[in-house]
Amino acid sequence: MLKVGDIVVYPAHGVAEIEAVEEREISGTKMPFFILKILDSQMTVMIPVSNVNNVGIRPLIDGEGIERVLDILQQKDVAIDNQTWNRRYREYMEKIKSGSLFEIAEVLRDLNMLKRGKELSFGERKMYDTAKNLLVNEVSISKGVEKSEVEKMIIETTSKN
Repeated sequence: MLKVGDIVVYPAHGVAEIEAVEEREISGTKMPFFILKILDSQMTVMIPVSNVNNVGIRPLIDGEGIERVLDILQQKDVAIDNQTWNRRYREYMEKIKSGSLFEIAEVLRDLNMLKRGKELSFGERKMYDTAKNLLVNEVSISKGVEKSEVEKMIIETTSKN
């Protein structure tokens, strides 16, 4: 069970700390809410305690998970879908919104490979940055290291493919 002080991941927003559990009245019904502070943006989010599983809040990735993320980033023989940018954008957004760091790593890997063949569009660059930031923030907090160290690790890993 989650409690105040826990560090969790809120899909598409990143790493957050549970700051409080407060009761709020919604449509005449009192409900408990987790108050989350997104660590990267300092944004505050309220989530009904009963809705935590539905929104995909999960614990930070562990060392084994980080190794799996690095394996995904290193993959070379991945077919990049040559579908229209719209369709690819929607697919990548779904992966980012899933909150799965493995799916976010796939987006980063695919966009990195795409970047080698052509210049990324504004939307692709924005998505690349979003995926990279989500990955860097979570891994740096999980490992207890500086973001710059994780960025360097990601650059080294993706340049191997």
